[in-house]
Amino acid sequence: MENAHETTCCGHRSGPSSRCRSPAWLLGSSRAELVAVCDSNPDTLHERADTLSVPGFTRVGDLLAETAPDFVIVAVPHHAGRAVIEECAAAGVHVLKEKPFATSVAEARDLAGICHKGQVELMVTLQRRFNPIYASVAGMLDQIGTPFLVGGHYSFHTPNPGAGWRGDLKQAGGGCILDMGYHLVDLLLWYFGLPSRVIAEFSTTALPDGGYDAEDTAVVQLGYESGLYGSLVLSRWMAPKTEFMRVVGTAGSVVLTKSAVQRLALDGTVVEELTRPHAPSVATAQIDYFCRVLDGERPNVSGPEQHLAHAAFIASCYESKTAGRYINPREML
Repeated sequence: MENAHETTCCGHRSGPSSRCRSPAWLLGSSRAELVAVCDSNPDTLHERADTLSVPGFTRVGDLLAETAPDFVIVAVPHHAGRAVIEECAAAGVHVLKEKPFATSVAEARDLAGICHKGQVELMVTLQRRFNPIYASVAGMLDQIGTPFLVGGHYSFHTPNPGAGWRGDLKQAGGGCILDMGYHLVDLLLWYFGLPSRVIAEFSTTALPDGGYDAEDTAVVQLGYESGLYGSLVLSRWMAPKTEFMRVVGTAGSVVLTKSAVQRLALDGTVVEELTRPHAPSVATAQIDYFCRVLDGERPNVSGPEQHLAHAAFIASCYESKTAGRYINPREML
């Protein structure tokens, strides 16, 4: 994990009643147990290891050799992910990886092959897939006739959108499209599949003389052969913090936010609504689910094969900017 100042955690599972403890979002899990942490920053490492009373390592290889975990949780800068996955696969250790899966289609293919060869499960963390609000959308979409327009928006303001490695295109692989935008891309592909055309405009101009080259704001236009079309708006400069998706059909619409989903009639009245005001940690739910995958109780719904499509969509966004025309992401697969 050289030059990667974020943490990799590793854990053991012990069947249906196993336990998992880890920084922040691991603490509530009931199916795994934290056995070690890894960080290339010694100061951060010692602080976390001492607080959690587990061994700490600055090198992934040492952690794998000395603790022999069942799986690791990889939360590292984008450029460092591949090396960690390669080491884990070589050791036969499963991986729960923070999004994105990969920074390019080529890397996604390589990682899928590495996991297959090493016979390890890899699941990409996408918390929204474990939230009942988001899972209920498909049923509501069936009630609005033929969808023909989709719009997604995810934005928040950070004073320096190019701070740290996220502003460095070489390390990050992309800006708001690849990073925060991965969540909206996943929802789009989950509900509708891969579009047949994509074109994007994006910029690094929100903070003049900011010194970064990974995009801070983007607008992605897309379309499907079915006639469905729309756009995604992404920004790590635009306030207030906003996240929603709206789908318009011939017999109504569906509006999705982080805390609620509504189905609306044509005149805008609410026909049905689902809210979740007291939600448990969906991040913890992911860990429990991954343990069930490893125990053969659940399918891996967010594995390498599924995320080849995400890589193709995102690559199409960047290629379309250079080409100045729509790109078909399916051709990349």
